[in-house]
Amino acid sequence: MDKKWWTLVAVCVGVFMLLLDVTIVVVAQPAIQSGLHASFSDVQWVLDAYALTLASLLLTSGVLADRYGRKRLFQIGLVIFTLGSLLCGVAQDPLMLILSRSGQGVGGAIMFATSLALIGQTFHGRDRGVAFGVWGGITGISTALGPVLGGVITTNWSWRGIFLVNVPIGVLAVVLTAWRVEESKSPHPTSPDWAGFALLTTGLISLIYGLIRAGEDSWSDTGVYICLAIAVLALAGFIAAERRVAHPMFDLSLLRVPTFAGGSIAAFAMNGSLYAVLLWLVIYLQDVLGYSAQDAGLRLAVISGAQLATAVVAGRMSERVPARWLIGPGLILVGVGLILMGGLTGHSSWTHLIPGFIVSGLGGGMVNPPLASTAIGVVPPQKAGMASGVNSTFRQIGIAAGIAALGSIFNSALQHNLASAPAVGPAAARIATMVRQGQVGQLLASLPPARRGVVAEAVRSGFAAGLNDLLIVTAVLAFVGAASALLLIRKQDFVRTGEPQAAAVPGAAAGADSSSPARSA
Repeated sequence: MDKKWWTLVAVCVGVFMLLLDVTIVVVAQPAIQSGLHASFSDVQWVLDAYALTLASLLLTSGVLADRYGRKRLFQIGLVIFTLGSLLCGVAQDPLMLILSRSGQGVGGAIMFATSLALIGQTFHGRDRGVAFGVWGGITGISTALGPVLGGVITTNWSWRGIFLVNVPIGVLAVVLTAWRVEESKSPHPTSPDWAGFALLTTGLISLIYGLIRAGEDSWSDTGVYICLAIAVLALAGFIAAERRVAHPMFDLSLLRVPTFAGGSIAAFAMNGSLYAVLLWLVIYLQDVLGYSAQDAGLRLAVISGAQLATAVVAGRMSERVPARWLIGPGLILVGVGLILMGGLTGHSSWTHLIPGFIVSGLGGGMVNPPLASTAIGVVPPQKAGMASGVNSTFRQIGIAAGIAALGSIFNSALQHNLASAPAVGPAAARIATMVRQGQVGQLLASLPPARRGVVAEAVRSGFAAGLNDLLIVTAVLAFVGAASALLLIRKQDFVRTGEPQAAAVPGAAAGADSSSPARSA
């Protein structure tokens, strides 16, 4: 096989692993919570630590790859991700798992930021289109397969298996990259924006920590105020710094382009709605309805299957249909699907969720293909890497902030709902804590037989009511994203060039002009 195709194999293996780990962990959360005696905030951090490091490092990693070599950075990312996976698989306590997930995120950000640049440097002509198409297919399949593979591995092996399976694959990818991938650098690299990186990271971590702590304690807690104040100051400092540095990691002038702003809001809304609420749907299926991780994953496959179906169609239509008429209606379907999932009661079965799963999955499949190309379609080729990196960053911030904010809303709703149940009454706070910690079984076993039935019904009803609140909140967010896409994405903002435009991640602009031509909006 030609050497360039080995490059595509190496890149796709790395990207498959890092994107799979965005969703594969969701189904394993109850098992992780039980196995490590973790709190619900620990569960949130296991997901958010990965998303936050991806969001913080994507843009900086692309700049470093242009300067020091894309192959070198891709290898470094593979090694860090593989070691992080190993440490996750052998974690002995929640803190070790959270820190190891951060390590995975560091490696994942480096790989993601260099993947398309390597493809763009290696492939030319018609082969480039084929290579980008394969890369795009891998990104869709990996995200969709996550819940199913996570459920199968967790049920038939252990939650540790979802991390340890990455180790031999990562080692093979490192060897293949060293053997077959050629090095490339930008002829005119820019300096990394370290001040912007530090301020953005500080702001995001403080914001997420404050939201999670508010859910665990209360919004009146002094620590919550301090964290949110630090977040505001750091993010304000980030905006000020980006206006002053010669080579900012985020050119804020891009947000003055309506289409770019609309696409960024849509990216945040997509991940902050359907993908963020998946955590509570998994807990509901496993802890409340009693399904195994495998059975929960197979039920979530309804979303994945619907998403893949429309993603294929949307990918083919994206060259002929304006982006706004894919992204906007897609997010409307996501919002409608989330509403259809609502209306849960203590007596609902999982089949109540099926219509919402199908509709939201169909909507998600319509949104994802045009999002990245919309971001890069409104900038000249030399800024395409930054534009698509910013779009990816908004996605990761959406899922991290969404999980943290929904956790705070859910915890308050659950305790309120339990407190209003006569069978629970004064014990609402303790029972709510045990529910959040995945200890529903232990809770019921500790009760006298005569009380188990009524308490179990109260827990199911309280959890269902809290989940209904989250589904309404996320539906509203999806509708806001839809409105932003329909109102802001405009035909006149798209750049017309004779060359295809940029790749979909930072660092790609130097090595590839683009993965797809600019489209009309």
